[in-house]
Amino acid sequence: MPSREPQILPPAFVPPYLLSRLAESASPPLSDCAANTLTIDREHRALRALVPPAVVSNITGTPVRPARPDSPERAIHDAGHTTELPGRLVRTEGKPATGDIAADEAYEHLGATWRLFREVYERDSIDGAGMPLTGSVHYGRNYDNAFWNGAQMVFGDGDGQVMNRFTIAVDIIGHELTHGVIDHEAALVYQGQPGALNESICDVFGVLVKQHTLKQTARQADWLIGAGLFMPSVKAKALRSMAEPGTAYDDPVIGKDPQPAHMKDFVSTPQDNGGVHINSGIPNRAFYLAAVAVEGPAWEGVGRVWYDTLRDRRLRADADFAAFATLSIEMASRRFGAGSAVHKAVADAWLATGVTEP
Repeated sequence: MPSREPQILPPAFVPPYLLSRLAESASPPLSDCAANTLTIDREHRALRALVPPAVVSNITGTPVRPARPDSPERAIHDAGHTTELPGRLVRTEGKPATGDIAADEAYEHLGATWRLFREVYERDSIDGAGMPLTGSVHYGRNYDNAFWNGAQMVFGDGDGQVMNRFTIAVDIIGHELTHGVIDHEAALVYQGQPGALNESICDVFGVLVKQHTLKQTARQADWLIGAGLFMPSVKAKALRSMAEPGTAYDDPVIGKDPQPAHMKDFVSTPQDNGGVHINSGIPNRAFYLAAVAVEGPAWEGVGRVWYDTLRDRRLRADADFAAFATLSIEMASRRFGAGSAVHKAVADAWLATGVTEP
């Protein structure tokens, strides 16, 4: 059984508190899958703490070289249910589908994330300098998570009882790759409010990848993160809801979604790196409110404000919600004009979630 002591875990899609619940209350083999996932996640943290990203790139065997300006440079590997990375190379850029649904989903969704950042924000891959996009599927056995390790994406197949394969939703991949973008920009500390901002920004760009792929306006979108991840027997819409934090799931096995939507309900906890996956619901809700208040696609208006804010050198690594809010309001005014629809929507959204005061 996993330790009950609070531990700093690395960025990964499924929060540690949900995995801990499965490990402690579910029956085998599901509890064993969750416990094994938590163990792997801790080992992943140790690797990120000890090995700089450039060295991790050498470990994966993926050379860092400029991508072609008109397309990403993707490489998909099959880890063969081991934890050795990157695994056997199964698909490279421009090659046909493999017939392995996980490998082909990873290839397509890596491309979708690249296209959002390239076509909308003129960013050349994750590092802004043409970094190749590498992914490994079939990682471990019944591994219930996905993560960015500083150099590549890693995807588990899920346990088949509660969780499906982690390549199933494009926003999962968009979310995790955005951790890489944050690493190269603000490097937000993965603890407390800065950590919750880190998670929220990843949700923002994960959902924007989905909306951009589906060509949806903000008002057409479902604003769900990880829809399809839970098996049909689980009472869950997704892992998180940006529109209604706290409503994504309510199930006897995985528990109830604990996310707050307003600062009055902010959760103070030593668990989950100080609630990074929990309190991210507050800035998530702020982004949603701002986006739906503006006509058209979210990636063009409020999404651009969030990207500008993330890249602003004044955004400190230890920024809290209020600091990000203040800077984003300024960025909205600077790009779209003081008193513009976007500027007003951003300011109103932070006020509505209690992050700023009248």
